[in-house]
Amino acid sequence: MNKIRLLLVDDEKLIRQGLQILLMNFEDIEVIGMASNGREAYEMVKSNKPDVVLMDIRMPEHDGIEGTKLIKSYDEDIKIIILTTFKDSEYIESALKLGASGYLLKDSSEELIYSAIKASLSGNIIIHPEMTTEILAAQCDLTPNTGLLEQGNITNRELEIMKLIADGLSNKEISESLFLSEGTVKNNISVILSKLELRDRTQIAVFMYKNKLI
Repeated sequence: MNKIRLLLVDDEKLIRQGLQILLMNFEDIEVIGMASNGREAYEMVKSNKPDVVLMDIRMPEHDGIEGTKLIKSYDEDIKIIILTTFKDSEYIESALKLGASGYLLKDSSEELIYSAIKASLSGNIIIHPEMTTEILAAQCDLTPNTGLLEQGNITNRELEIMKLIADGLSNKEISESLFLSEGTVKNNISVILSKLELRDRTQIAVFMYKNKLI
């Protein structure tokens, strides 16, 4: 069995150790290292490539935003899940824009963290169940901004797919929901990314929240 290689990043040693103890209970998880800030995490990634990085957002010297930027610039395939608290909402959009796969609250259960790790590897976006549009739209009004969709010539079908991506559905789940083949869904996503000049599924979700389309 190929284990999921996990790097834990937090400036508090007790939290790192606690997460390690909890997650090592899952047979397919291997904690390959622990770091205390974003720069240290980046150096560890270069020497011992993980599949997933579980990273605190508020850390001295180099925080989770800087760590996400460094790691994603080195290897876009590494998944990053941000650990946060409610008061950190102002940082979350920045992390997602840089390629993080989502965020969890620090008091999440080990089962939720484990599920999020697995989901990130399937390309899904992880949004903690206690938080919804407030995080990404906290400083926005509630009027949908459809102008960018019109400029990008986004079709109704493409918009449907974008909404389902923002809801965290995988390509397979979208195909089942819309009665399309997975190949068709993938092609539509590629077209959406090209039209809106976005990089990946995460940026589609950010786009939807920022423009109040969810």
